[in-house]
Amino acid sequence: MIIVDSCGWIEYLADGPKASAYEKYLTRTHEIITPTIVVYEVYKKIKQTKKEEDALIVYGQIVKTRIVDITRELAVKAAELSLAYSLPMADAIVYATAKQERCKVVTSDPHFKELPGVILL
Repeated sequence: MIIVDSCGWIEYLADGPKASAYEKYLTRTHEIITPTIVVYEVYKKIKQTKKEEDALIVYGQIVKTRIVDITRELAVKAAELSLAYSLPMADAIVYATAKQERCKVVTSDPHFKELPGVILL
């Protein structure tokens, strides 16, 4: 199981320079865990840059993954990781979810650079 960070979904969907690197991770939706903050970020970005219909299609793909909600415990863990690694809130939630679920984060976001359990593309 893996978590693909928001930037990975967006890069893949926009057919950006790293889209092919993300493709091997995003084609097996049954192996992906998605924090709800990623649902928010991806949906918002697609709706903002394209149209609502596109955002709904993407949402349909994301919900094929295992969605993990933000609980009180996860929020506290994210806050602690944010303080320890100087992570922005969304990244801390993603990283805390990965720790909770014992999986790796696939991303190209430099905030995750050199963190254990991260595959940086």
